[in-house]
Amino acid sequence: MDNATDHDIIQKIGIMGGTFNPIHNGHLLMAEYAREEFDLNQVLFLPTGHSPHKLEQQITEASMRCDMIELAIQDNPFFKLDLTEVKEERISYTYLTLPLLKKKHPNAELYFILGADSLFDLEDWKKPEEILSTCNILAAYREDKREKDFQKQIDYLNKKYHAHIYPLHMPSFDVSSSNIRNRIREHRSIHYLVPKEVEHYIRKTGLYQ
Repeated sequence: MDNATDHDIIQKIGIMGGTFNPIHNGHLLMAEYAREEFDLNQVLFLPTGHSPHKLEQQITEASMRCDMIELAIQDNPFFKLDLTEVKEERISYTYLTLPLLKKKHPNAELYFILGADSLFDLEDWKKPEEILSTCNILAAYREDKREKDFQKQIDYLNKKYHAHIYPLHMPSFDVSSSNIRNRIREHRSIHYLVPKEVEHYIRKTGLYQ
């Protein structure tokens, strides 16, 4: 007889971090491909409160970024908004956030999802060794990138930090939040770049004008 309770079951939880200013279809694609390829039970969308990389930039207030995330993920039962970093007064550092998520999900294995560019910048993050000892990394590989360099970087980091970094395969979707903000300022279409509910929210609030 199996005596395992729900609390004993190891869950696989993906984490999508970022400013999400605004969230776009590239974020959603990456999260969905990660969920499917690595059989994740859930993907948490973790908006940054105060990003160490974007202190000089004007970041849209957290409540509005969270509104857009909620609109974007509302039809996917596997996606969830997580406010851990938004609620913190301090600058958001991944190495400090991961133990908090671990505490919230004690029976979960964490999978941090990031793009290929971030993989090459990872050693510039604060305390990368603590990040890599706390979670697995899923690095999104797009076919247009140099596969040899990408795999070489994974092997290098895995060896140096005894890390668990895996390539995540997904189609190329060349869009960024800054590109979307620029298009809005130039009165160009963002149709098909963001979910329609997010587009309506941006138009209604006059964001990024």
